[in-house]
Amino acid sequence: MPVTLNTERDNPASANIDQMTTLDAVSLINREDAKVAAAVREALPQIAAAVDIIAAAIAKGGRLIYLGAGTSGRLGVLDAVECAPTFSVAPDLVQGLIAGGADALTESIEGAEDKPDSARKDLAARGLTSADVVCGIAASGRTPYVIGGLKHAKAQGAQTIAVACNAGSAIGDIADVSIWVDVGPEIIAGSTRMKAGTAQKLILNMLSTAAMIRLGKVYGNLMVDVKVSNQKLAERARRLVTRLTGADDEGARELLARANNEVKPAVVMSRLAVDFAEARRLLAKADGRLRDVIGDVSA
Repeated sequence: MPVTLNTERDNPASANIDQMTTLDAVSLINREDAKVAAAVREALPQIAAAVDIIAAAIAKGGRLIYLGAGTSGRLGVLDAVECAPTFSVAPDLVQGLIAGGADALTESIEGAEDKPDSARKDLAARGLTSADVVCGIAASGRTPYVIGGLKHAKAQGAQTIAVACNAGSAIGDIADVSIWVDVGPEIIAGSTRMKAGTAQKLILNMLSTAAMIRLGKVYGNLMVDVKVSNQKLAERARRLVTRLTGADDEGARELLARANNEVKPAVVMSRLAVDFAEARRLLAKADGRLRDVIGDVSA
């Protein structure tokens, strides 16, 4: 049977990579990687449509649930877990499901991807509802686990997104929004942890980040909803308050202490001369959008 998936084809550029010098080999990999961003650019309209769906669903109380197997699943989990500290959202607002469960994050459980019913069970265990958005990720576009999950999500009335690296994918045929990028054949034939994985990482970054921007989780390009959970993030919060209020370091620390280590209330307290409770009330009234409360602040 002829190979029809781009991600499974041989790459003529790397036909002799096993005979190259190390520098030539990594240079070739770098040249191939440089093609990925251009390929993703072609899918920006679909990515934007998916972002709008995600933001609207979250605004109404829904969640974003990534679903994948192998590298695709790990990338979904990675994007999901980084949303809570970056944007101070609940840990279950953005979730990642991987075929084979938690063990598949650190070891290969390849057979798990062939069980479509497992995705249905995994989604049911997370209490999937019609308010949620399920994003299926599969480089091939035909992973049974992802197909099963998207079909179940559709049956429950949830909105669906597909991310694939082959045209005419099975998951794209199911989803409400189909995102696919043509990264071409891999340096090592079929090794979709490489260019396909890079493309998927870029896309997932856009989906979650742009959705959070739409939801007012940033001010300008500043991470004003950062969750202060370690020393590095505490210093970042202090710098943000200093920048947006003009307070010195000690003043910024004092504001944050009064504001439960939350940047946005601390900024509102300083800019509008209100207490913490009033700052929180004003932010809630503005759906958390700091600009709607304090307007523009010069950097």
